[in-house]
Amino acid sequence: MVGAEIGTISRVFYNRLFRAVPSLRDTFNRTNQANGAQQRALADSIAAFASLLVTHAPTDIDPIMERIAAKHASLGVRSAHYEIVRTHLFAAIAEVLGAAATPQVAVAWHEVYTMMANSLVEQETKLYRQAGVAPGDIWRRVFVTAHEYDGAHAATLHLRSVDGGPLPVFLPGQYISVRVALPDGTEQIRQYTVFPGRASGEWAVTVKRIPGGLVSPMLCDGVRVGDHLLVSPPFGSVVVDPGSEPLLLVSAGVGVTMTIAALRDLQSRQDGRSVDVVHLDRTPYEQPHRTEIRTLVDSLPNARLHVRYTEYDEIRSGGRTPLSGLMIPGDARTYVCGPIPFMRAIRTDLVASGVAPASIRFEAFAPGSWFGLETSPDTVD
Repeated sequence: MVGAEIGTISRVFYNRLFRAVPSLRDTFNRTNQANGAQQRALADSIAAFASLLVTHAPTDIDPIMERIAAKHASLGVRSAHYEIVRTHLFAAIAEVLGAAATPQVAVAWHEVYTMMANSLVEQETKLYRQAGVAPGDIWRRVFVTAHEYDGAHAATLHLRSVDGGPLPVFLPGQYISVRVALPDGTEQIRQYTVFPGRASGEWAVTVKRIPGGLVSPMLCDGVRVGDHLLVSPPFGSVVVDPGSEPLLLVSAGVGVTMTIAALRDLQSRQDGRSVDVVHLDRTPYEQPHRTEIRTLVDSLPNARLHVRYTEYDEIRSGGRTPLSGLMIPGDARTYVCGPIPFMRAIRTDLVASGVAPASIRFEAFAPGSWFGLETSPDTVD
């Protein structure tokens, strides 16, 4: 009953939450609130966790829970937030279901929520401990040492700690949050894959300018060398495995930053494993890190670069993907980063080529975008 109405319940929940605690609006992406993505993500995660309790298949949702915990940690979520959410979520359930929200229904869904919240709090506490910060106390000030336009629609920012010390180490594929003050006095937080900056102990992020966006135009065009930014420690559960299996790194657009981070790591360790790098962009003019990715691939003894230029619409409409005609080792560890339709098309191609679904990892920052990518064994909805 609750499951059938969870979409409506999630919309009512966020309305109630923001009326009661307006400051939490700054924690959530306003664009995702406006287009309903945040509401759908909450509905999907609760429904998936409830399904877990019925099917008794705890491994099915583990990757999703890891991703949610990492995202929450990157926003500074504390255990106390879960009780605030509980209050307004169950008020929303009562409002939507009315008399159908019997005590038995309430008890059952309180149990679901409690188990989910406890699991996330446990994981987030561990992430904060690993990052060396108190729970929720994630923000540190850095300054911009270089600002470079990179392709037609992106800019790369190089970051250094204001105290002169090295910034925390990160694993290839992790991301940081950047907290930006808006002209209306509010704030917004966005996540960007982090990779090594120009000097040891520095970070870099590449930001794609989104037309009409709240944050990306400010970072791309409004930030100057010497400006300060508030950033989080590195988080993220999708990291490139340092094993010996062949690697397949697939990206589109600014998703190439995950590939850059992985190649930099391979180069620093003089790793000789087999690596295929596949990148899709509309044109060479729009491709971020076009020169760097070629230089990095050429520096590795067993790496190959495959760049395709085409419209993303061809991927969305079921056309040839960048993997068409590429020989892919069946034991390849695969990492994909780019627009959601692109990643869905790539996953279909990989599975059809015989790559084990469990060896394919995806990175996406849109809320709930992992559903259907990480959890489905052989199809993408």
